[in-house]
Amino acid sequence: MGCRIADSVFLFVNPKPGQIRSQRITTHLSPGIHHSTWDGLLQKGEKEKHGLFHLRRTKPVQAVAVPVVPSSADSAQYRKQLAESYGFRQIGEPLPRNITLKEIIDTLPKKVFEIDDVKAWKSVLISATSYALGLFMISKAPWYLLPLAWAWTGTAVTGFFVVGHDCAHKSFSRNKLVEDIVGTLAFLPLIYPYEPWRFKHDRHHAKTNMLVGDTAWHPILKEEFDSSPLFRKAIIYGYGPFRPWMSIAHWLMWHFDIKKFRPNEVKRVKISLACVFAFMAIGWPLIIYKTGIMGWIKFWLMPWLGYHFWMSTFTMVHHTAPHIPFKSSEEWNAAQAQLNGTVHCDYPHWIEVLCHDISVHIPHHISARIPSYNLRAAHKSIQDNWGKYLNEATWNWRLMKTIMTMCHVYDKDENYIAFDKLASEESQPITFLKRVMPDYA
Repeated sequence: MGCRIADSVFLFVNPKPGQIRSQRITTHLSPGIHHSTWDGLLQKGEKEKHGLFHLRRTKPVQAVAVPVVPSSADSAQYRKQLAESYGFRQIGEPLPRNITLKEIIDTLPKKVFEIDDVKAWKSVLISATSYALGLFMISKAPWYLLPLAWAWTGTAVTGFFVVGHDCAHKSFSRNKLVEDIVGTLAFLPLIYPYEPWRFKHDRHHAKTNMLVGDTAWHPILKEEFDSSPLFRKAIIYGYGPFRPWMSIAHWLMWHFDIKKFRPNEVKRVKISLACVFAFMAIGWPLIIYKTGIMGWIKFWLMPWLGYHFWMSTFTMVHHTAPHIPFKSSEEWNAAQAQLNGTVHCDYPHWIEVLCHDISVHIPHHISARIPSYNLRAAHKSIQDNWGKYLNEATWNWRLMKTIMTMCHVYDKDENYIAFDKLASEESQPITFLKRVMPDYA
């Protein structure tokens, strides 16, 4: 809870059952559709389900969800309606609790775990050349093309993060010293200390979507939301319009505080911090000396903000949706969290190439030992064997709008309650996003 409070404060600063908010009702439902707890709604199956009345569109209207007599075929139709509303291609069936993570791993081909040095170093070459090209474009681009150059360069430098990410998971090289060196160097342009991030990230994999235990982003707890007006305003902005850059606060508050790490981790944490501070002490003054403050903004800061856009976007899309629950440690199930609680999202091809397929995220959570260049083969195997349980999407505005305007405060029964349902007068940033963000899927 402390990291969530710190993250939000540092940042630059569903409707109730029976209602559905809709901007327009056509052949799909808008992102305001209300949901019930996924397990409760779908696993009860024959006992309880919501039917949806479709209203003919003549003007903005309220649609109503009314309990109806369930039938076994309705759950698939209901998931399809939710998928269209939230911006997903598919919302998977709930995974039975008796399925174990080992059973899922055992269905994967052994070759997807194999490390290929040529492919690993090819990813380094792709990132280095694409980043160098980006810096060249920034140096030559007229002012009106700089945003395109920054978008390319920020995406390219995200590839360095993915290389370091593989090193941290011991899926880059058979030589662990090489992995530590490459991972540390890959993270330096991002001002990311490698070891602190690795320790934190390992806990994210061990406790994915576990309330409090997961070290990635959580829903806000109701007691946090009610703790103070200033904090409430900060998190409304942080989990609303600033959410695509929320990882900046998370990065600063999680990775530089030695007190957050175990005693046996502190030595390696200090080495990583020394590397980062040395890079800043040498690299930043050199950039400023050669190009001035504006050069530092052009060549480092703007691509860095582009990287954090992807860091934040990938993180929230992979694990955040109205139907995906965070669970207490007592209720948490590893297989459900990693297979059912992780989202596969397709992005434009150039982004996936530069970011080394990190968006193929379900197999990475099934086993973090799968190298990034084998994630697609692993995903194909998971589709063949467990396809009906997968949550899949193609990146679109409706998906982003769903996350940024609905997935806010934790609720055990509904998973999330939107800020504007709890504090409508203070939630103008959320109502603004609902008004201006497109519904394009």
